[in-house]
Amino acid sequence: MAEIIQKDGTWVFDGDTLRLTPGRDKNVSLLRRELGELSVPLPALAGISFEQGKKSGRLRLRLRDGADPLLHATGGRLTEPHDPYQLTVDADRYGVAEYFTDEVRNALLLDQVPSGPVDAYLLPGPSVPVSVSAGDGVASFDGERVRLEWKWQAEDAKSAAGPRTLPLTDIVAVEWQPTVGLENGHLRFTVRGAPSKVPPKYDPNAVELWGFKRDPLMALVAAAVQARLPHPSAPAALEDARPAEEAPAPVPAVEDDHDALLRRLRELGELHRSGVLTDEEFTLAKQAVLKRM
Repeated sequence: MAEIIQKDGTWVFDGDTLRLTPGRDKNVSLLRRELGELSVPLPALAGISFEQGKKSGRLRLRLRDGADPLLHATGGRLTEPHDPYQLTVDADRYGVAEYFTDEVRNALLLDQVPSGPVDAYLLPGPSVPVSVSAGDGVASFDGERVRLEWKWQAEDAKSAAGPRTLPLTDIVAVEWQPTVGLENGHLRFTVRGAPSKVPPKYDPNAVELWGFKRDPLMALVAAAVQARLPHPSAPAALEDARPAEEAPAPVPAVEDDHDALLRRLRELGELHRSGVLTDEEFTLAKQAVLKRM
């Protein structure tokens, strides 16, 4: 067994599984603490590396493509403080880190674990139920349905429609995007029959994120949902995939009330004039509302 204990966390390898436990240091990110201990089976690994620095080094695990729903849902966009597959190593523990790296590499060689992609998730993803309040809403998932509730900061286009309940069977894909510079992040669910080009600020199937402390926690909801969707590389998922032109026509998430639909048209016009919606997005959204009238 190989083990390395640091303020950043503890990694233990028993020959078959790596157990990654976040540390209790104040610098450990909220996402890693909420995610808790991860058990990574050896077949999920593509490799391990150790990088030395003057004051500290870093252990990094590289997982096989498609093995972890968290990495798939976040699209590799988890930054260093939130990445559970990195461990900061103090300079006086470099020898231990090198030994740990050799042990994992030797096990990968002995078991002849391939480094290529997989067609099934090898990690279970976050446990459910899970609920996170961040950005302009609260996203909850109980294993069967997603519920989106809006905060007072949400745009009227969302608040007027009220809370959203999305059955898992209606969700096609999930995406988590962190805030980068002046561009806000989001947690977005792609739903059958709903417009997919609406900005997250106005999309009733998306939570907009502004870069605050709790925003990365939305990745937990994304991963929990992703783990229960068909794996994108599974044979069944590939057979069910349809060309974009065969997709059902968009259905707007607005009320059927005539006055509400008129208000929605006015909102769309304002968004178009202000440049938030492109000509194409405005035309599609307007046509969808007119069909409901």
